[in-house]
Amino acid sequence: MSDTMTPEQRHRCMSRIKSKNTKPEMIVRRWLWKQGYRYRLNVSQLPGRPDIVLPRYSTVIFVNGCFWHAHEGCDKYRVPSTNADFWQAKFKRNRERDQRNYKLLHKMGWHVLVVWECQLVAQSRSSTLIALSRRLSEIFLDVHKVKRYNSVIDDDVALAAEP
Repeated sequence: MSDTMTPEQRHRCMSRIKSKNTKPEMIVRRWLWKQGYRYRLNVSQLPGRPDIVLPRYSTVIFVNGCFWHAHEGCDKYRVPSTNADFWQAKFKRNRERDQRNYKLLHKMGWHVLVVWECQLVAQSRSSTLIALSRRLSEIFLDVHKVKRYNSVIDDDVALAAEP
């Protein structure tokens, strides 16, 4: 039995892949909502039509699929063996488009965060989402010009506040 697909099988398979409301995107959206973050989805007025837009944080989040956005060094990114030249060119265009959109968004004053599909697998999901929350907190403080104090607290130490 061969691992390669016929062109018709590949076409049928690829045509069924969603670009919105993907499982990784839904994981991030549900988590953000539960944490109290409010956002807009797929804002067409912004370059790249970001998956998640947090206006209060001047931040956009792209939840990228490792295959489609050619995530280097990831197990989920592999150039298909059939029609490899087409796929390599497509991945190159996708990467260039992503970089162009990120630069445009930065010029417009937006913070750009990218969450990769592979960062949301069960083993690393929690740490990825906590890191996302920390980064959003840092951005919020910067955007709203909140004075920050230097801390000597170790991240591994739990804090308790008195009533």
